[in-house]
Amino acid sequence: MEEMFPLVYDELRRIAARKLRDERTSHTLSATALVHEAWLELTKLNRIKWQNRSHYLAIAAQAMRRILIDYAVARRRQKRGGGQAVLQLDGDIWAVAETRGDDLLALDEALTRLAAMNQRQAQIVEFRFFGGMSVEETAERLNISPATVKREWTTARAWLNRELQP
Repeated sequence: MEEMFPLVYDELRRIAARKLRDERTSHTLSATALVHEAWLELTKLNRIKWQNRSHYLAIAAQAMRRILIDYAVARRRQKRGGGQAVLQLDGDIWAVAETRGDDLLALDEALTRLAAMNQRQAQIVEFRFFGGMSVEETAERLNISPATVKREWTTARAWLNRELQP
């Protein structure tokens, strides 16, 4: 793992920066801090045998997701309420209008429900949305065809959009 981290650090930092770009300006977590917190989480996983770059990125994406959710939960506790904006997963996934606090919590809850119904679709959303992986990288990681990733990505996005409607 320590050998892989320097090789993917720049990519992890770009992913983290993209995730934090739409956060409030007073957010206390920077892209560098998010990557480093994810790395700290990964160091606790001493049983994992890292297979390749995409495996590392997939697990790092999961760690970043958990960290962002934890921050959102803490922020919600401080805020105690407030209106919940709708999170849309249509078009270009990186053009998501709102990916802050309550939106991430709603997405996390919906993603947990999706995983109970279809684990692979939930993994595809996690890898693409939280991990910033391409269709090809996701296909390689899940050992499925890019066409299957595209099809399941479309289905999962449609299901999540319906679940995230007010």
